[in-house]
Amino acid sequence: MKAYFATLSDALREADIFQPCLLLDLDRLDGNIALVKKRLDPSLAVRLVDKSLACLPLLSHIGKALGTHRLMTFHPPITEAVLRAFPDADLLYGKPMPVGAARAALSRGDAVWSRVCWLIDTQERLAEYGGLADELGAELRIAFEIDVGLHRGGFAEPAALSRALNALPTHKGLRCEGVMAYEAHAPHIPGLFGGPAKALAQASEQAAAFVARLGADQRHILNIGGSKTALLHHGGIANEVSMGSAFVLPVDFDTPGLDGFQPAAFIATPILKVVEPMLPGPPAVSRLLQALGRFPRKGCYLYGGKWMAEPVFPERMTRNGLLGLSSNQQFMGLPAQAVVRPGDYAFLRPTQSEAVLQHFGPIAVLSGGRIVDRWPVLPMM
Repeated sequence: MKAYFATLSDALREADIFQPCLLLDLDRLDGNIALVKKRLDPSLAVRLVDKSLACLPLLSHIGKALGTHRLMTFHPPITEAVLRAFPDADLLYGKPMPVGAARAALSRGDAVWSRVCWLIDTQERLAEYGGLADELGAELRIAFEIDVGLHRGGFAEPAALSRALNALPTHKGLRCEGVMAYEAHAPHIPGLFGGPAKALAQASEQAAAFVARLGADQRHILNIGGSKTALLHHGGIANEVSMGSAFVLPVDFDTPGLDGFQPAAFIATPILKVVEPMLPGPPAVSRLLQALGRFPRKGCYLYGGKWMAEPVFPERMTRNGLLGLSSNQQFMGLPAQAVVRPGDYAFLRPTQSEAVLQHFGPIAVLSGGRIVDRWPVLPMM
């Protein structure tokens, strides 16, 4: 680990990057892409999740490697950027949008939005989007959100989906493309209740029951899965799975379904100060807490901080609750024997990729031990 982060540090210095940045290891990313290609069931296509990979060059790199033009989208400004960057892209909303958001996007009359499939989770939203289609004199593509165990919304049972499908003929401007299921709960089901494998099998069976209610021309999009489960699906009713975070493997995605994947994204930031830390107040309090192991005898202050990330280098670098977090200069505890100097780099591994990838401006792209490019990120708002 020390040699790896020494290489990253040298690359950052050579590139004159001396402020917090998001670093992407392209070689590790390509290794993760290769694992997806090797393990993905051949009956399934990948739909890339733009919120988790919110960088057009990153989406392009993965999309070309996998030969996919399918994307799942969540936020209209990102949706529009993706539509303009990728003329062949087919976009599915991964959450239902307020009808006002759809109206704002569609009322400009831009033809690129015809490549978007809107998500419908209730009869009420179906009626709203039907009214919007009539108002605009446009045909809107829709897919139905179905609940296969996560219980976060969507149609809760096949009969409810049938009622929505029966109402479709009254909404002449809506065209059903299929369904979207999400089973993010499956990896977290304890053995007492059957464990992840049973939960995943049940989710697939439930999805099949919903799909059975669709007409033959309403099955273009049969979407299931996320990064934690996509590679575990084999032989089900779905024709595509969604994946995003798996490609860069943030901490929250250290799951059995992604064994062998490597973290490819890190927050890198200079160490500003190396200190023998003391708490405000009488020195005896700090010495007592140090003797009790509650406060470190050595520490450092980082350039920035308070990120959704876990420290990974220097080794055994830790946060300390007594001094708390700071987005300006965050204190980190160090082991007493740590050899660290101001100007060295600290590295943290994001807990998630969405939002975090966009926090630092252009991504520093590492390949062959050098920073070879800076990739702009998509807007957060």
